[in-house]
Amino acid sequence: MGEMARTHTTLGDLARQLADEGLATPRTALSAEERALALTGADCDSRVIRPGHLFVCKGTQFKTAYLTKALEAGACAYLCDESHANELAAAAPGVPALAAPDDRLRRAMAVASAEAWGHPDRALTVVGLTGTKGKSTTAYLLRAILAEHVATRVCGATPPAQGVGLIGSIETIDGVGSGESVNTTPEAPDLWRHLATMRDAGLRYAVMEVSSQALKYHRVDCLRLDVAAFTNIGEDHISPLEHPTFEDYFSSKLRIFEQARRAVVNLDADHVERILAAAHGCERLLTFSLRGRDADVWARDVEPSFGHLHFWVHTPSWEGKAELGMPGSFNVENALAAICCAEYLGIPADETVRGLARTRVPGRMEIVDAPELGLTGIVDFAHNKMAFSRLFPAVRQEFPGCKVIAVFGATGDKAVERRRELPAEAARWTDRLIFTKDDPGFERVEDICREMAASTPAGTPYEIVPDRAEAVRRAVDLAADDPTHVVVCVLARGTEGSQHERGRLVPSPLDADLLAAAIEARRRA
Repeated sequence: MGEMARTHTTLGDLARQLADEGLATPRTALSAEERALALTGADCDSRVIRPGHLFVCKGTQFKTAYLTKALEAGACAYLCDESHANELAAAAPGVPALAAPDDRLRRAMAVASAEAWGHPDRALTVVGLTGTKGKSTTAYLLRAILAEHVATRVCGATPPAQGVGLIGSIETIDGVGSGESVNTTPEAPDLWRHLATMRDAGLRYAVMEVSSQALKYHRVDCLRLDVAAFTNIGEDHISPLEHPTFEDYFSSKLRIFEQARRAVVNLDADHVERILAAAHGCERLLTFSLRGRDADVWARDVEPSFGHLHFWVHTPSWEGKAELGMPGSFNVENALAAICCAEYLGIPADETVRGLARTRVPGRMEIVDAPELGLTGIVDFAHNKMAFSRLFPAVRQEFPGCKVIAVFGATGDKAVERRRELPAEAARWTDRLIFTKDDPGFERVEDICREMAASTPAGTPYEIVPDRAEAVRRAVDLAADDPTHVVVCVLARGTEGSQHERGRLVPSPLDADLLAAAIEARRRA
């Protein structure tokens, strides 16, 4: 359905809907002309506003100048919280405004965004993925499968990944462009804008990661999911700035099933009975497992081979061999989640298998090899205890007899449990740890690293190298000087090209580039 084909909601219609739901009311009575205004979209970023859009004034850092800029760009009305209504009205006299109670602005923003963008989810098949670990890899696996299907059935050619949109922590691809993601799941106006772009570009599918923050703070309210997959659950994102307790984190994630028609659940996940109970509200449920054959979809005979994984798959509709072009036996679990989603969507076995084999995930088990130096580099986004407990055993299994050096840090200002958990878990599997910078925020890198060092088990060699590039070079030099083959794991950043420092986003080289540069420098030495 194209942009010109849809009927635009009016400001009057939206005002009535928000009022009926107790979410917002016009600050002053709307004139007949104002009620008839056709809304063509909604934005909370004045840099992307277009004529006919509703502008949402939100955030603790919001400035009146943003509204002024949005109005200059063509915004026809705005939505704000009651606390800022008088200030904004003085800055923009005569502009139609909807005001929401402070604690209902986020919900109002979600409803308004879905309506203003014309509910593009109704023209797409949308799959939502949540879990503590594996969302990004599963998203890329499923996207590759669906791209194979679209290419085979529609294009009759090698898949260019057309026809499938992606919204996730690595990048957002909406059919018109692609770019590095800021949040795993965007704020509601941005989310609906990307979905509308996918619809207008003629895409058929949208695959998206759904974060606990998005579910808790109403970013995905009003979104209809054809399939919702729950990969696993573990303690993460517990802090005053994110989730105060594990219960808050877990219950937020379970909300994904409230807006899904069909559910996919990992039977190997912790607290699986509670996950299944939440999923039983959906029309259908498919389960998967690596540990047993009680699930609907399961795998056996997993065989790692340098950089690849071979395994046998059983589903309700087919059985056969499959291959992943990536290391890490835990990725078979991610593949099973993607296969379950494909099963729901009626993707044939041969297209599913070809899609899996084609998948490449930036910054996830990405290998940078240097056999002449006696080292193998691995770049991965692993940044919490659950991820470490999956990655390091796989590295030990797939690179037997090799030493392992791990380079990683911990974030500032939030998720402080990682400073204790990551060194303790990594020490179980590695031969040396190098602590370095990773999104320090308003804290000093050296202070965070010292906390990590204090949690490192006695007898585990470690170093503190605050500069990330220097830390990677140090790991490569240590590996090259060692008489045995060494695996250098550079962790926690993946494809993130910037770091949060003192309230700013500071450009930062990708870990794969840092590793490649360090290897090249050693070759020339």
